[in-house]
Amino acid sequence: MNRYREIKAFVAVATEGSMARAAIKEKISSGMLGRRIDELERRLGVKLLHRTTRLLTLTEQGRLFLKHCEELLLELELGETELFPDTSEVSGQMLVLAPPYFGRRHVAAHAASFLAAYPAVRLSFNLTNDYLDPVQADYDLCIRIGNVIDPHFVATTLATNRRVVCATPAYFAKHGKPRTLEELVHHNCLAVNLQADSHRDWQFQKGGRPIAVKVDGNIDCSDGEVLVRWAQEDDWLAWRSTWEVGAQLRSGALVSVLDEHALPSFDITAVYPRNRPARLSRLFIAHLQAIYSRPGYWDEAEEPGDAAPGLRSAQAS
Repeated sequence: MNRYREIKAFVAVATEGSMARAAIKEKISSGMLGRRIDELERRLGVKLLHRTTRLLTLTEQGRLFLKHCEELLLELELGETELFPDTSEVSGQMLVLAPPYFGRRHVAAHAASFLAAYPAVRLSFNLTNDYLDPVQADYDLCIRIGNVIDPHFVATTLATNRRVVCATPAYFAKHGKPRTLEELVHHNCLAVNLQADSHRDWQFQKGGRPIAVKVDGNIDCSDGEVLVRWAQEDDWLAWRSTWEVGAQLRSGALVSVLDEHALPSFDITAVYPRNRPARLSRLFIAHLQAIYSRPGYWDEAEEPGDAAPGLRSAQAS
């Protein structure tokens, strides 16, 4: 129990950036909060915080330890929520930011079942490719694809994912398969276009180090669903996530290449600001994780344009 209190005190202080604000949040005195952190540092044998009368900052060891502490507390809270659900006091509004294609099929599609469990909650979704600052835009929870994590946010992996270079067998029969990353410049590649800015860098690894490859093509789009549709035609090479094209890869409708250069993870991640109440965010994260971990969930992915798996399940029940 003491260890739990010490860790909780450390996370509160690191999150709030102030001993006084953390004490108010934890409903204990600043002195007791400080003693718990002192005991934690003595037990670990490292300094976690630099503390002066005017400034409080994390040491390098503190920054690394904070990530583990946050994950530990999140797992504990999610476990308690799953085993001992108490929905009577869950209320409030949550604003969620997610990419359009993934958001439609795998986030907003599961809103109804979440609201059925927590009827006093209000949800609001913004499905956009715009890379908005969650704090300035006042978002409670953001769904990201790819491990681009800001240290000011708590990050939780929702599902594993990779990016693959793929095309139809007919495309490769006509144009050949690229054998090296350098050969991609000779192919007609589909790119994402965000706010009139063409994002044509595809991300790989080479020799164990990340590398960006600039590609080109005669068409681009800001909508992932459209890009997946085009990828299933015979004119383009695509760089898409396995959650989008996994079914097509398994059926042979699409074939992947350059797999040895794929990044080890391009995971689907939920992030929320450290300095904001997070109970609703954590409950929604637990809800999505439970759905995504169901056996066969990702295998049920349908062709673009069909009902999303969550919607189909709801309609069938």
